Amino acid sequence: MKFLKTSLVIVSSVGLIFLGACNAGNQAANSESATKTATTETAAKTEPVAKTGEAHNENDGHGHDEKGGHSNSGEKRSSQVVNSGKYHLEFTPDIEQDSTHLDISVHGEQDQAITDAKLTAQVQLPDGSNKTLQVPYNTEEKQYTAKLPATATGEYKVVIQTDVKGEKFNGRFTFKR
Repeated sequence: MKFLKTSLVIVSSVGLIFLGACNAGNQAANSESATKTATTETAAKTEPVAKTGEAHNENDGHGHDEKGGHSNSGEKRSSQVVNSGKYHLEFTPDIEQDSTHLDISVHGEQDQAITDAKLTAQVQLPDGSNKTLQVPYNTEEKQYTAKLPATATGEYKVVIQTDVKGEKFNGRFTFKR
């Protein structure tokens, strides 16, 4: 009788170990599947990001400001361009002594300027704090403009949220002050 009880305990233990091993392998497969799903979802939600140092061509078919692409200090103003479907955003920061002037152009198909979009700029300052600015269309400058009242030295990260007649898209930009 004692042999029967001992055999039952050993067989039960081996069975539990076997079930545990099978379950652990299943969890690894489920974990791998969940990782692939999360990666796919992340890739689907990516936004266009401007390439660092990508200069915008002055002869690309649409107008530019009368400054000729130069800031008050004589330095070349570097534009960054993001394409998002049939639209493209052109972002130019103009660094001034007490602030930064943000210039943004929105163009659609056939490079036609869009003047009735709603733009919001979310700016992460070098210290990690955030500022949100509404960016209205400036008819004098023929582009969207906003003034960022910050003078901290470092990298600024800017997300421009754009709504053109219900079509929403974002562009990400960076600049250093």
